[in-house]
Amino acid sequence: MKIIGTGSAVPLQIVSNNDLAAILDTSDEWITTRTGISRRHILGSEKLEDLAAAAAEKAIADAGLSVSDIDFILCSNVYNDYMTPSLACVVHGMIGAKCPCLDLDAACAGFIYALYTAEAYLKMGRKNILIVAAETPVKMCDWQDRATCVLFGDAAGAVVVTAGDFDSKYIMNTDTSVETLYAINPPSNCPYTPAQPEAEPVTMNGQKLYKYVVSEVSEQIMQLLAESGISADDVDHFIMHQANLRIIEAVRMRIDQAKEKFPTNIEEYGNTSSASVPLLLDELAKQNQIADGEIIVMSAFGAGIVTGTIMMHWNKSGYNG
Repeated sequence: MKIIGTGSAVPLQIVSNNDLAAILDTSDEWITTRTGISRRHILGSEKLEDLAAAAAEKAIADAGLSVSDIDFILCSNVYNDYMTPSLACVVHGMIGAKCPCLDLDAACAGFIYALYTAEAYLKMGRKNILIVAAETPVKMCDWQDRATCVLFGDAAGAVVVTAGDFDSKYIMNTDTSVETLYAINPPSNCPYTPAQPEAEPVTMNGQKLYKYVVSEVSEQIMQLLAESGISADDVDHFIMHQANLRIIEAVRMRIDQAKEKFPTNIEEYGNTSSASVPLLLDELAKQNQIADGEIIVMSAFGAGIVTGTIMMHWNKSGYNG
């Protein structure tokens, strides 16, 4: 599998740490020193499907294709305005696609899981698969809780994938720990349903999540490289889920690699859930910071706790139509 097109879209509304300090007991220093985040983009007049469709259309154009060339759509999403239909169905209609589509939810690791799923569909005969990761985690937060609401932003990232010359390598894992990171839907008013828990916004045990993720992600990366017969020194870019700068730095130090090999954009966007990896990937690609032949490792983690790591050869210009 290879990625032949990338695209992304973010809301126009920018909320700085100082903006949050005006409504919360917090400060720019408190947020930046703990997370690395300075700003985040939050949906205003736009809708999440607007971002998703815009990112999708950019990725298709970047691949040199038309929407009629797309024969499957995968959408990674945790929360949007519709319980049903799926976000994939909504985006499908907005871009004028004529192909099957579905949503998947692997929390912040959803983009990696979508790549893993896409490769299976490519082996079944699909030609060009559009993957869209579109998230609005800010709507899942308690905006009086400075421990969580300052972390998140809204965004969409997309890629088009097709069959490639190099095998991608994956490690996927789930270690069930619901209480570490969760949010609870509002209860039903069905008179035949037993009493249900009240709705809860995003609730997180940050310390437990930090310890697990740093250990698990570092081990996944090293195991994947060992199985591939290469060292960390051979990797050109480690593209990590942009959840917290401290986590990214801790993983980097564990595998003993230069800071330049771990690009970040968390400063500008915060944690955009599963959109964070394709958003960063698109920025790097558009800035020509990834060259054909380079090896990239992408890794993400999310509620579950789910983790996923993939190693790919970047060969975007090798597409022949």
